[in-house]
Amino acid sequence: MSQMKKFLDLWGRLVFVLAILVLTFSFAMFQGGFVSWFIFYMALPFALYSLLLTFYPLQDIQMSRKIHTVQIRKGGNFSATIDIRRSVPFPLLYTVLSEKTHSSALKKRIEDERKNMLVPGFRRSYSWTYEIENMPRGEHVLEGVQIEIGDFFGWVKKSRLLPLKQVVLVYPNTVEMAYRPMESRYDQGAMAAPFTLVKDTSTATGIRDYHPGDRVSWIHWKSFARTQTMRTKEFEDRQSQDVFLLDDRLPSEKFETQIELVASILQAIVRSHSSVSYLSIGVTRDYFPIIQTEEHLQRVMYHLTKVQADLEKPVEEAVAQDLMQVKASSLLYITSRLTMDMISTIQRNVKHLNTCMCLVVMNKGEKISPEDEVTHQFARSKGFIVKRIGPENFSSVFTEVSRN
Repeated sequence: MSQMKKFLDLWGRLVFVLAILVLTFSFAMFQGGFVSWFIFYMALPFALYSLLLTFYPLQDIQMSRKIHTVQIRKGGNFSATIDIRRSVPFPLLYTVLSEKTHSSALKKRIEDERKNMLVPGFRRSYSWTYEIENMPRGEHVLEGVQIEIGDFFGWVKKSRLLPLKQVVLVYPNTVEMAYRPMESRYDQGAMAAPFTLVKDTSTATGIRDYHPGDRVSWIHWKSFARTQTMRTKEFEDRQSQDVFLLDDRLPSEKFETQIELVASILQAIVRSHSSVSYLSIGVTRDYFPIIQTEEHLQRVMYHLTKVQADLEKPVEEAVAQDLMQVKASSLLYITSRLTMDMISTIQRNVKHLNTCMCLVVMNKGEKISPEDEVTHQFARSKGFIVKRIGPENFSSVFTEVSRN
């Protein structure tokens, strides 16, 4: 339907140009005189150019795109150059170029930018360099370049979308932060775990001399009975933290901030040579069983680039079955709104959980409602660590918790 409309519009304009020629010629023939013929000869070159432009094939124009920005972060600038080539040196006057995309967020940015108009003349090759500011996060597909050409007075206009598909990834912003393991509980009481290794007390690998502070349960009593010397069992080291990161994709005006917080935490954990499991809950269930290397991190960043706020039901309903499979000793839950139902679901479904920290994303200067304050106090009464966090204190997420 669109192609037919363009076809009829082009031929309608052609008839209009022919009508101008016929009318000016008829006026000169019947009226006579210098003025009448002057009008005809003045209109003749413009009308002839319009007629020739009607039959100029836009298929003769070829384009290629070169992107200058290798990696783009949310809010950054995107820059590219379009190279145009053609084989027929037909003089082109007003040529307007614009990028086309189906991405609604990027389309708005492109429409805000001024369209570029060129006057190529007889040139067979020329280029157009442009920049789009304040790029939105996401996976944006540039479908092609729309080219529009016209004559002197706009009598004839032609346009064509030149397919030039290319994917542009705009990653979420990240903040540098120092990762510190959360508070963990072991055999007796609670302790802060400043290191990534603790003793696995299930299997002894040897014995050594007793040191003050060694637990009574670690004493090798058989050796003491023989030698009357206190000896302590030695154990294998294991990872002190099995961290499970969970976030929900509930629609919220703070969702972009939430994504940036998740990306920053994952980056901090990987770069501190630790590992983490990550589950993102929305319409789809996106699970990453282990994130430990830069390669793992890049896969998650790709997910965080594309993900949208698409969770349509209460998070406790969406995640209940998944929580029953969690084997980690520490759970880190990131959300824009903490609910009592979610607190109860975590407490009921996650077995062998030592520590749960809930990071509630807030806007800068936002005040907490009385209802949310009651929920947070309820979570703390159940042994959860609850921290309200905004972009201004991303970098101190773990250091402040460690001091607490």
